[in-house]
Amino acid sequence: MLYIVATPIGNLEDITFRALRTLKEVDVILCEDTRQTMKLLSHFQFSKHLISLHQHTSDEKMLALLKQYENIAYVSDAGTPGISDPGNKLVAKAVELNLPVCPIPGVAAVTTALSISGFQTDHFMFLGFMPLRGRTKIFNLIKDSDVTIAFYESPHRIIKTLEALKPIVGNRLFCVCRELTKKFETIYRGTVDEVLPEISKKVKGEFTIIISK
Repeated sequence: MLYIVATPIGNLEDITFRALRTLKEVDVILCEDTRQTMKLLSHFQFSKHLISLHQHTSDEKMLALLKQYENIAYVSDAGTPGISDPGNKLVAKAVELNLPVCPIPGVAAVTTALSISGFQTDHFMFLGFMPLRGRTKIFNLIKDSDVTIAFYESPHRIIKTLEALKPIVGNRLFCVCRELTKKFETIYRGTVDEVLPEISKKVKGEFTIIISK
């Protein structure tokens, strides 16, 4: 059995009882970064055999691990696995082997941000992390969209990304979330021209950006 286990994106109190029980009971935990997962387990005062599984892990190693252990959990560095991490590849390999896959749901930055955006969310488009290259195509996709847009951006590129979006999005409203669920969580709301000066004061942490339709 492969368990896809969601973990907190910041505040450790967001972990579920079911997630903790699953992590304690499996034979091994595959994780994006063992150091991050070790911090989580240490906080809840238990240990488990951890194996790194990241975006560069080969298909052969994934298959070998799935065959080696009877009950496996996979966690990303934070949030729900399979969203902008190697979890989807691992699940695909498990499906190839006809292994049952069980979701252990929890928090995700994108749904957390959408829930407080105040924008229409019955239809939305999630773009993951804004790519370093090929942004023109992504920006045109945003320009032509008639649904709410969501994506992630790093602190090193958030200002440039918002500045590049200015002539594309016009007066569409933004909800820019910084450090969600953490001590310095900050929510910026308004047009690009309104949020840019505020964000420029504190360009730290991970950003989740929601753009109204």
